[in-house]
Amino acid sequence: MDDKAVVEAVAARVRALRRDRGWSLDTLSARAQVSKGVLVSLENGRSNPNLATLVRLCDAFGEPLTTLLSAPEQPLLQAVGPDGHSVLWTGEGGGAGTLLTGVSRPAGAELWHWRLAPGELHRSEAHMAGTVELLHVLRGTLTVTVGDREAVVPAGHALRMAGDRPHAYANRGTEPTEYTGVVLVPGPQTPA
Repeated sequence: MDDKAVVEAVAARVRALRRDRGWSLDTLSARAQVSKGVLVSLENGRSNPNLATLVRLCDAFGEPLTTLLSAPEQPLLQAVGPDGHSVLWTGEGGGAGTLLTGVSRPAGAELWHWRLAPGELHRSEAHMAGTVELLHVLRGTLTVTVGDREAVVPAGHALRMAGDRPHAYANRGTEPTEYTGVVLVPGPQTPA
């Protein structure tokens, strides 16, 4: 998806999810820890939110990220080509975090492809409680930190980790690192 399509999809979905729950902008602002001004700009399609803002909104709604980036109805069989992928993070060395596809029901799942150049680091805020991430390193070596624990994962290896704590992914090697990740978000929450 191009940037304009992402902004329009996010604007429409955030508005719809907020209204479905009967939440005011103030309520969503408090739940997501995002300023009301950012929400107004976002819902009117005037801003391209960063990944941290999108994650906060998803956690507030109890929905996976793909819910904000896709149309509400999804067919039983849906192929997504490269033009439907969303690059949601870019690193200073040329790395990228690309959301490939995902679902919101019965539980949320997001499929990601990540590329980190040597020396690149991506920090992620904690996702909603109960979120789990599954990673598979395709090339290079990935260093993952969750809290005060660290794991070094070489190519061909996989990792299961808690996604509901602040975490980071780093390429401390001299060659590019590529990995695939699945973010599993607990089922939709009952609106309060």
